[in-house]
Amino acid sequence: MVACGALARHVADVAGRRGWPVDVVPLPPLLHNRPERIAAAVERELARLRPRYGRVAVGYADCGTYGALDDVCVRWAVPRLSGPDCYSVFAGAERMRAVLEEEPGTYVLTDYLVASFTRSVVVELGLDRYPELRDDYFGHYRRVVWLAQHPTPGLRAAAARAADVLGLPVEEVVVGDVLLERAVGELVAHTALGGTNRP
Repeated sequence: MVACGALARHVADVAGRRGWPVDVVPLPPLLHNRPERIAAAVERELARLRPRYGRVAVGYADCGTYGALDDVCVRWAVPRLSGPDCYSVFAGAERMRAVLEEEPGTYVLTDYLVASFTRSVVVELGLDRYPELRDDYFGHYRRVVWLAQHPTPGLRAAAARAADVLGLPVEEVVVGDVLLERAVGELVAHTALGGTNRP
């Protein structure tokens, strides 16, 4: 399974827990900062893996590709995770809709983003060098919502630090891996990845 680097560990954990012999091939998570590059990166990986695997799936939601990833999946006849983004994969589309309707100015974090906030957000946006840009980037946000898959004291502290960098309050919403497990299970069932996935 070609997976988003931000989801890959969670997907591998689910597959291991369920006993699915699925090989997870992660792509760089920082592709999310340039979503226009995701579809091409996935296609290159599909071309590399297809000769080695009889069945392949894509562990990405649309993730800002505006249908370009779907075009790749259609060309290669492979399924992907449903939904517009990884937030919906973890929390469900209805719950995410409710979170954003309650406060449109919500900045959403996952466990991966909490743990990698400095590298994924601060450094990538240049806030380590130009902290005065914070309000230009985040001035319209009103809160941080952390969709916690596996909340720990360390991650709670990291979420608080991330919110502090943004100057926003943080709310923890525990979502676990239940919906991700269901979504991965659907890919496994669709592609028979749970069986022998090599030709």
